[in-house]
Amino acid sequence: MSNLVAIVGRPNVGKSTLFNRLTGTRQAIVSDEAGTTRDRQYGKCEWNGQEFSLVDTGGWVVNSDDIFEEEIRKQVLIATEEADVILFLVDVKNGLTDLDEQVAQILRRSKRPVILVANKADNNMDQYAAAEFYKLGLDEPFCISAASGSGTGDLLDIILSRFNPDKKTEETDTTTPRFAIVGRPNAGKSSLINAFIGEERNIVTDIAGTTRDSILTLYDKFGFNFYLVDTAGIRKKSKVSEDLEFYSVMRSIRAIENSDVCILLIDATRGIESQDQNIFQLIQRNNKSLVVVINKWDLVEDKSKEAMKYFEATIRSRFAPFSDFPIIFASALTKQRIFRVLETAKDVFNARKFKVSTSKLNEELLPLIEAYPPPSIKGKYIKIKYCSQVPDTQIPTFIFYANLPQYVREPYRRFLENKIRAKWNFSGTPINIFLRQK
Repeated sequence: MSNLVAIVGRPNVGKSTLFNRLTGTRQAIVSDEAGTTRDRQYGKCEWNGQEFSLVDTGGWVVNSDDIFEEEIRKQVLIATEEADVILFLVDVKNGLTDLDEQVAQILRRSKRPVILVANKADNNMDQYAAAEFYKLGLDEPFCISAASGSGTGDLLDIILSRFNPDKKTEETDTTTPRFAIVGRPNAGKSSLINAFIGEERNIVTDIAGTTRDSILTLYDKFGFNFYLVDTAGIRKKSKVSEDLEFYSVMRSIRAIENSDVCILLIDATRGIESQDQNIFQLIQRNNKSLVVVINKWDLVEDKSKEAMKYFEATIRSRFAPFSDFPIIFASALTKQRIFRVLETAKDVFNARKFKVSTSKLNEELLPLIEAYPPPSIKGKYIKIKYCSQVPDTQIPTFIFYANLPQYVREPYRRFLENKIRAKWNFSGTPINIFLRQK
């Protein structure tokens, strides 16, 4: 299970720029206007063979007239509670401010490792100016320039050194599947977990997880054997006014990374919302398998087949282009179709491990490829001559060997994926398609 790093600080210190630099993306919007980042950005970062998750929070502001600032401040507080390591960004150009001191006051009380990062140190004079940040009482400021990338490699080394080494040595059963129940607040996660476990506690074994609130529960009855990744509980803190949506994202990151199959709960009485899409994107980025459960179906007035088809079509269109996943209409309260949820999750996990023989793969796909070859580009004709599935991968991965693989575009990759899905059952599981030189 990877670690979680949160970037905090006042507005315009370069948090989004650093986020983009470390993740190697342009996912976060960068602007000189204060308060540009209001939603959380989540990404993956890999350094020296170790992967961790990165969260970019909004800028810390107090006593502001902007209605968003109070929510941003809550999110920063939550990030300091949930992250394994906190990057506290300050601006060398503008120097030490009152807002920096207020953030530092909170972070000094935090039990999480804090790395003080002095950004915008573009030359030696700026690095000398960073000495004033010693006043914050958070150890030596580490000078970087997120815009140019100067110092970010050394910063990544420091981040890795602050992670808890116990997570690496944790003994886990990698053969038993792990199912995570995820979803936005009040979607019925706790009710579904209670419906799974029931009252027969003697066949449920609690195993301490690596995080404070993520608990692996061994479920062993009715012919099933899997770990249930339970992150449904939200602990109230006396001094923190909590943003439930932000909590659902932070806890979902933990649960998703520690699972094989994610059971995404959607409230049938409210329909699909942006928070559901955010969690779905987390599942996709982590290459986890997916089962969508429409919970509270017993509370819906129109339970006709037409209503179910409309609901299902809406979900698939909102989650496109990935639409090959099972959807189950259930009720955790009445236990309607609960057993089907477990059966489907088990089938999806098995599909994740399914291997297609090379001979069968070529026998089925090569005639289709010959009938519908990749479109020619610049007068050059692309010929795919051979394909195979890579063994021992996290998700099903297929390699197609061609004479000009660089000219195969994304639409044709999706065509190949769809043909694979049409021939074999990979429902709910992401697929990797690679083109290689023959």
